[in-house]
Amino acid sequence: MTEPLVSVIVPTRNNRRTIEACLRSVRAQDHPHVELIVVDNHSTDGTDDIARGIADVVITGGPERSAQRNRGIRAAEGVWILWLDSDMYLPPDAVSAAVRTAAATGATGVALPERTIGEGFWTACRALERECYLDAPWLHNPRLLRRADMLADGFHESMSGPEDADLRFRIRASGGSVELAPVLVDHDEGRLTLSDIWQKRYYYGLSLPTLVDQHDGAMADQGTGVLRAYARNWRRLIRRPIHAVGMAGMRVMEAAGYLWGARAGRRRAQA
Repeated sequence: MTEPLVSVIVPTRNNRRTIEACLRSVRAQDHPHVELIVVDNHSTDGTDDIARGIADVVITGGPERSAQRNRGIRAAEGVWILWLDSDMYLPPDAVSAAVRTAAATGATGVALPERTIGEGFWTACRALERECYLDAPWLHNPRLLRRADMLADGFHESMSGPEDADLRFRIRASGGSVELAPVLVDHDEGRLTLSDIWQKRYYYGLSLPTLVDQHDGAMADQGTGVLRAYARNWRRLIRRPIHAVGMAGMRVMEAAGYLWGARAGRRRAQA
């Protein structure tokens, strides 16, 4: 049986530090039919030049990653779409494992569990947090989906940050399912700082009112799922008490950033 074509879509902007390793990891896949599409949002650091030397297709466009992903989906030729961030590195069997998982389970989407890599205390705290989610499909973003489904719905272009959760919530509301592929994807966060974390969560929070308005109760359900994941992994947390305390503080700060951004986003919408 011929293996299906999988179109891997990577949106990027000024990610010179990680883009080559990301794209090379896609090129190293053992799945025989992979199309690599990069959608670059007018990079100024040479990211686009690196991408042109590796990808099958490079598209220039923005303004945000939701629109970039949708442009990639429209250009793709694969039966399956696998979307990837430009600071992620796939193990060689990631695509084939995701396709096998979809075929075996009939899932609407397949998630690729992530392992944070990088330097510094706060990056280690993020790594510990992600370890708590490894067995929770609904806390992961579905990354492998059928192109026909994504052409019909796609990513919500008025959101920047929460569009991943929006896709997950839509799948769940429609009665679909998300399954985990038996792989680990490295997510290179570099050296996280509290300032970086706050700014990103504030920015994502600007779109949070749109997400909440469209998915009544979904955020509360996700919050409950996160707390249950921490409870299931209490042994993991107590083995690393300093990072566990740091993780808790980081998550509180992130919640505040989301709420502060959501407040600003709501005001903008009402202005």
